[in-house]
Amino acid sequence: MIEKINAQKDLFILEEGVTYLNCSYMSPMLKSVRAAGLHALEMRASPWDLSATEWFTNAETLRSLAANIFKTSNDNIALIPSASYGLAVAGKNLNLNPGKEIIILENQYPSNYYIWEHLAETQKLQIVVVQKSETKTLTENILEKINANTGIVAIPNCHWMDGAYIDLQQISDAAKKIGSYFVLDLSQSLGVLPIDIEKIAPDFAVSVGYKWMLGPYSLGYLYVSKRWHQLGEPLEYSWATRYGSENFTDLTNYVKEYRDGARKFDMGEFSQINLLPMAIAALQQINNWEMNSVQSQIKKLTDKIITYKESNDLPQNSEGVGHIINIPFKEVNTNKLRENLKENKVVVSFRGSSIRVSPHLYNTEEDIEKLFSCLDI
Repeated sequence: MIEKINAQKDLFILEEGVTYLNCSYMSPMLKSVRAAGLHALEMRASPWDLSATEWFTNAETLRSLAANIFKTSNDNIALIPSASYGLAVAGKNLNLNPGKEIIILENQYPSNYYIWEHLAETQKLQIVVVQKSETKTLTENILEKINANTGIVAIPNCHWMDGAYIDLQQISDAAKKIGSYFVLDLSQSLGVLPIDIEKIAPDFAVSVGYKWMLGPYSLGYLYVSKRWHQLGEPLEYSWATRYGSENFTDLTNYVKEYRDGARKFDMGEFSQINLLPMAIAALQQINNWEMNSVQSQIKKLTDKIITYKESNDLPQNSEGVGHIINIPFKEVNTNKLRENLKENKVVVSFRGSSIRVSPHLYNTEEDIEKLFSCLDI
C-alpha cells in the first residue's frame, strides 16, 4: 500500500531542537529500523535458533526490496558493504585497450575516483575530467566529452556537492552509441530520486545504504547487468555465493557454479545477521512511499532555498535535483556561520566554498526558515 506523502517526522528518531538538513551525509534512523536492529541483536544472542535457510532468506527479501527501487529483477542485485566495493567489482571486470579514456566529473566523490585512477595506471588509460560551466548543464558538458575513444563513463545521477542533475538516459544513449562501458554511483540519489535502471541499462551501478536508502552503515547495493552474470568475475570467492551453499552438510563438496544471477558478486558474509533486518525495515518504508511524491515534497523545501539565493544574488545551478542544494558563501565569516549553526542546532555540511543542504520528509518549511536565520550574519 502506497502511503500518502506529507510530513513524516514521527517515523524518525530525531533529537528535540535539532534541525537536521544533512541526509546526504547520513540519514537519521527510522524508528522501525532501530526496532528491527534491536530484535536482530536478540536473535544473534541465540545462534542455536538460527537455521541454515535463515542465512539466506533475509538476503533474498532485501534483494527484492532493493530491486523494486532500482526497477529491475532481484536477480540483478548483489549485496555489498560499500560503494567502493561495488566499484571495485566493476573495475575488475572492465578491460580496455591502452589509450582509451575514462570520463569522470570534476570533484567526483573519492570512492568513484580512486578505482578509475588505479585502472588508468594499470591499463594505461586516460582520465578525462568534466568540469562545470555557467553556460551549459552538466549533462551537456559530459556529452561533449564522449567520443570514439571513450572506454568508460563513470558518473553519478547528481553531483554530491551541490545536487547538479545529470540526465542518465542521454548519457547512456551516447555511451552505447560508441560502445563505451557505463558505471553509476547512485549513493546520492537512490531511494529519493526515481530511476528506471533497466531503461538506462548501465553495466554496473552502486549505492550505499546509509544515506537516502535510510538503512545501516556497511550494507549497500550493486546492480549488475545481465551481460556480466556469467562473464563477470566476483571480487572475492565466498562459500555462500556458490550453488547449493544452503546445504551446510555438503559445503566441502566444492563446486564451480555460482548461485543465480548477480548473487555471485555478493560480499562475503552477506547474510549480515545484525544489519539485514534493519535494511529491510528501511526499504520497506521507502517502497511504501511513492518516489515521485517524495522528490516533489522535498523539492518544496529546496525551492525556498532557490528563492533565497535569487534574492541574495547567489549563483544557481542551471539544473538541480530536488533533494540536494548548495548555498555558496558570499563574503561570509565562515567561523561565525559555523558557530551560529552549532548554537541553533542546525546541521548541514560544508562542501568546498558552499553549504550543502539535503532535507528529507522529516523536515518542514520552519526548518528552512531556521537555517536562513543562521545565515543572517
